[in-house]
Amino acid sequence: MSGQIKLFALSPAGQEKIIELAGPGITFAEALMFTDKPYIVNAQALADSLMLSVGKAAVVREIESDPRFAMRMLAGISRRLHGLVHDVQAYSLHSGMQRVIGYLLNSLPEDAEDAAAMALSSNGCGTQPGANATRTLNISLPVSKATIASRLSITPEYFSRVLHELEAEGLIRMDKRDIHIPDATRLANHTLQ
Repeated sequence: MSGQIKLFALSPAGQEKIIELAGPGITFAEALMFTDKPYIVNAQALADSLMLSVGKAAVVREIESDPRFAMRMLAGISRRLHGLVHDVQAYSLHSGMQRVIGYLLNSLPEDAEDAAAMALSSNGCGTQPGANATRTLNISLPVSKATIASRLSITPEYFSRVLHELEAEGLIRMDKRDIHIPDATRLANHTLQ
């Protein structure tokens, strides 16, 4: 409902790997209702949060009475699965720099710019700046740099180094937690050069 929850796994040695950051309107753990197995991911509030827990009986009743509800649940679970597959692909095939750039571009507000969407398509290959591509786009990091680094499977030091490299090249401008992106297409194409 409000706040932010981190979903993470712990290694036997106690290392934490952030799987997802869930904010308002995001659901998680719904697949457990159908497997009756323990959840393999931990959840921790990163800020004051209000969560709504919906019991299995209520969900099953709703599925039985409204097939559209079941379809919406399946769509949500499918989106999460697609996101996890995308993450595995990124960790396996993309450099740390590419992951940071992808994170920044994916963090832009949905209505920010067509340029951002163009920049993300095909990893920025063959994109052309849109009419307003040079308008500065802004994001604010929602959590600590260490949390974002864990989400991207890189160290906090490397994450900071990449941000400073991008700033030195004029691809971003940092102001504490705020990051300004003067040209999303140029940023997306940075690692293709």
